[in-house]
Amino acid sequence: MYKIKGLFAKENKLPVYFAGVQLAETNRARYLFGKFTTETIRMGVCCVCGRDLTHPVSVALGIGPFCGGHWWDWYLIGGYSMENIERLKHELGVRMQETLVDTWIPKSVINEILPSEITVDVPSDHKMLNYRTENEKVVSAKKVSLSSNRELLIIHFPYNFDDLAHVRALENRRFHGDGADKFWTVPVLLETIQRLKSWGFALDSEVQDLVDRYSTPINAVQTITVPGLKGQLYPFQNQGVSFIEKRNGRALIADEMGLGKTVQALAWLQLNPEKRPAIIVVPASLKLNWLKEATTWMSNPKVEVLSGTNSHRPHGEIIIINYDILPDWLDVLITYKPQVVITDECHYYKNNAAKRTKAVKELGKHTRHFIALSGTPIVNRPVEAFNAIKLIDPSVVPDFFRFAQRYCAARHNGYGWDFTGASNTEELHNKLVNTIMIRRKKSEVLTELPEKTWNFMPMELDNLNEYRRAESNFISFVREQKGAAAAHRASNAEALAEIEGLKQLAVQGKMKQAIEWIRDFLEVDGKLVVFAVHKFVIDALMNEFGNITVKIDGSVSMSDRDKAVTAFQNNPNIRLFVGNIRAAGVGLTLTAASNVAFLELPWTPGELTQAEDRCHRIGQKDAVNVHYLLAAGTIEERIARLIDKKRKVLSAVLDGEEDTSESMLSELMDEYDEN
Repeated sequence: MYKIKGLFAKENKLPVYFAGVQLAETNRARYLFGKFTTETIRMGVCCVCGRDLTHPVSVALGIGPFCGGHWWDWYLIGGYSMENIERLKHELGVRMQETLVDTWIPKSVINEILPSEITVDVPSDHKMLNYRTENEKVVSAKKVSLSSNRELLIIHFPYNFDDLAHVRALENRRFHGDGADKFWTVPVLLETIQRLKSWGFALDSEVQDLVDRYSTPINAVQTITVPGLKGQLYPFQNQGVSFIEKRNGRALIADEMGLGKTVQALAWLQLNPEKRPAIIVVPASLKLNWLKEATTWMSNPKVEVLSGTNSHRPHGEIIIINYDILPDWLDVLITYKPQVVITDECHYYKNNAAKRTKAVKELGKHTRHFIALSGTPIVNRPVEAFNAIKLIDPSVVPDFFRFAQRYCAARHNGYGWDFTGASNTEELHNKLVNTIMIRRKKSEVLTELPEKTWNFMPMELDNLNEYRRAESNFISFVREQKGAAAAHRASNAEALAEIEGLKQLAVQGKMKQAIEWIRDFLEVDGKLVVFAVHKFVIDALMNEFGNITVKIDGSVSMSDRDKAVTAFQNNPNIRLFVGNIRAAGVGLTLTAASNVAFLELPWTPGELTQAEDRCHRIGQKDAVNVHYLLAAGTIEERIARLIDKKRKVLSAVLDGEEDTSESMLSELMDEYDEN
């Protein structure tokens, strides 16, 4: 039984007397685990304050009326009287079993150690059972509420000049010497742990787990099977899913564009169906694509796409939301208690002053798993990835200013700090790939890829009501022409005019999102070829991207055509080629790009394939990605399905004969007639 000084006991809400066992000891303190005891009855003193007991009831209980009054109102349990003594003893016994002593106590406040008949059972998993000896140098990690509730490394070592000099060399270290147990703290960083280990410090199990998490190189990560996945992953994609799983759902997928980052993230969700809800934050232009990919690859996913700023409690297990409206939905999503957050194009939250960045950071604090996707080479613009890296694992990189000085070529320009550069890029790349990042280039996995990959990117219309009215009128027109004879009498010109109106409304309604998609692409990849049909579409792209763009349409002379192709092929500053499908779809070599996007479709499969093959020619060293930026649920989707059907496996020839626009028109009208 221990007796401690009354003032210390009062300040720390401990009894003066308690039965306990010692679990650890330093030169100045003992770690004691114990419980209240009324063995002080034999000494005639109160176990709580240590004063003499005089009242008959307090003498029988071992606790004075004032000290016991802190726990209950005596009268509510029958009164403070000898007649009620048995109930009082029972209540006191229950309370004492619930109240434990479990703390460091300075040796200077321990007055006496007395014999006791009380048995104290220490839990087998108590944190102090494996505590270090006095001569050990130990690093542990835990949440310490000092200035903030952040994770810190706790460093203990016996005093000596060498270790003291080492620890003082650590940035942001702090000494804590006010209590009985004196120690140092530093932020949790892998490089700090590695330095401490090299100085002979032992790592506790939690810190060792952190080191082990990153000890397996990516090439040694075993591939896994994803039950229920509705497609076949390429080997490198399977490796990516395994990487996310090995990193416990906290990873940066930084593959080059076109290698299926979206699919890898969704496959990990399919692998872990119990980790719901999941929130996927994306640019607005990619919301429908994530929905499409989720329904294509996952088994019966309960997906909900959020729109607008009027928030309500979601009902889906997988929530897709765009960055622009995330701040308006933040409080609702936090109460939804997400287990997974996935962010696409993570450079979207690079600006700490932006509302979207603050919202992503806050959302990231409330989830166990955080996956970021980026096609941008991180080492080109390190500052853009800092927030994502910190959200995934704060132990990988230091605070922002140190990160910026080391990796962003930080410089003061006379007005403020400029962090837009890059420095020590190889060091940063190695640091990331050895911890949280997986990045593959097309050239590294080319043998696993087909020569061409096709991707449908659904776009939302911002003129949907206007389009639906025009579509309704077109359906009425089709039904008026019902029947072979009537259809034959119908003027092709009249039908084409009706369809042309629909096509123009569709492309007008999606232009804002299409431009956003192109801008995002150029942010993360090299060069892009875009094909369109209408002049107003080409003009809109030239107005938006003119300083990095060349075009070829019917207005461009032959000599200027050659100049445009040469500039696109050889000038690194010319990133975008915009062409009319008929004027630029044949005879050109555009192999400087391995990505082709179609904002509008031609009438025949042959024209489409010819345009695709401007990039897929001799001299192309990469697999070609073909992106169809089509307005969802519109005539564009119908035309795409008919073209795809006619050329079967995307071949330009059907049964040896080129298809005609007249047959396409007839089939398109038949499809609307069947609605």
